Amino acid sequence: MSEKPKVVKLSEEHIPEAWYNVLPDLPKPLEPPLHPATRQPVGPDDLAPLFPMGLIEQEVSGERYIEIPAEVREIYKIWRPTSLVRATRLEEYLQTPARIYFKNEGESPAGSHKPNTAVAQAYYNKKEGVRKLTTETGAGQWGSALSMGCNFFGLELQVFMVRSSFQQKPYRRVLMETWGAKVQPSPSEMTETGRKILEKYPDTPGSLGIAISEAIELAVQGDDVKYSLGSVLNHVLLHQTVIGLEAKKAFEVIDDYPDMVIGCVGGGSNFGGTALPFVKEKVDGSDIRIIAVEPTSCPTLTGGRFEYDFGDIAEMTPLLLMYTLGHDFVPPASHAGGLRYHGDSPIVSLLVKEGIIEARAYHQVEVFEAAVTFARTEGFIPAPETSHAVKAAIDEAVKCRESGESKCIFFNFSGHGYLDLSAYDDYLAGKLNDV
Repeated sequence: MSEKPKVVKLSEEHIPEAWYNVLPDLPKPLEPPLHPATRQPVGPDDLAPLFPMGLIEQEVSGERYIEIPAEVREIYKIWRPTSLVRATRLEEYLQTPARIYFKNEGESPAGSHKPNTAVAQAYYNKKEGVRKLTTETGAGQWGSALSMGCNFFGLELQVFMVRSSFQQKPYRRVLMETWGAKVQPSPSEMTETGRKILEKYPDTPGSLGIAISEAIELAVQGDDVKYSLGSVLNHVLLHQTVIGLEAKKAFEVIDDYPDMVIGCVGGGSNFGGTALPFVKEKVDGSDIRIIAVEPTSCPTLTGGRFEYDFGDIAEMTPLLLMYTLGHDFVPPASHAGGLRYHGDSPIVSLLVKEGIIEARAYHQVEVFEAAVTFARTEGFIPAPETSHAVKAAIDEAVKCRESGESKCIFFNFSGHGYLDLSAYDDYLAGKLNDV
């Protein structure tokens, strides 16, 4: 076995000073978002009711690197840089010659990668005089992260949490409320969108598309209220690139480098933040493999259509060119709540369309089997979303065992599962089914 360290922990000065913007390095330009009424490209004024201008400028910026504000870097120091960990015990268990590494984003106070953009978005909103934010959340990772970010900058927050996850994960709600947010199960009686859906489908499990509509409806009613999105959009993926940038620096320290980069994908934030810093070399001809993993219950990249679609069920968002299952698609209630989104990031979608990124989907039970294997070897209990990346890493390591190749496998451990134990309870009791 290699004598490389088990854990690579960079020091504070290695926190990136700038986010990496992939837009200049894409194989072809992104098609613009379209206005929901006119079907014409949207401009900054069209987005101003929803987002502060600082984030709108980042959404369309052509600059390769965008400086991270000092106030944001100072808060990042609470948990960044996160550890790059060699999964040696998992390697031994699998009897693989592969070298498996994971970036432990579960080290953040909110337990996931989401604070990387939550803190940044709260900062830019506060800077422009916003008083309150609204948002949606699936499993609660994003809602809890934004609750923490808003708390740091003195902003109010209203969260609409997908009903199935609200019921499955009560302690996520408690986490959000501890940081000062207000949380409603979605669909709710607070909005016209929610009331219409409840009247027609009173037993609906909800969806991120519904929750987004509710959050936007509430946001546009106040001049000092804005909307915040935890995935999909360019500026969100931009903020998350601290993950991949730190990983590249850590691999330099140990003189190793990934042959493949793996992440789970719902809307694309943690996957994009992990993979995008590696994309340019792939576009330039490197044979590095970049693998996006999603649930078969919501197979956006592997079963969706590449076309313009709305980001929400009420058709209030701009139309984005992306892989989509249809904005009225309501996925079944699975434990991977953070991956239950009908669409995907336009950046990630384009890279899949162009063959830069591979996409695959897994069933729920096999994902939890991989999660338990990881927990019993490496000790960390992964969130159901994270477990999709774990499953793919294990599969690739087994292929290396069969071929005898010693490849370097890197995946993002995008969040821990300590507030998802009801899902593990179902799995261990044999009650978990594929959906």
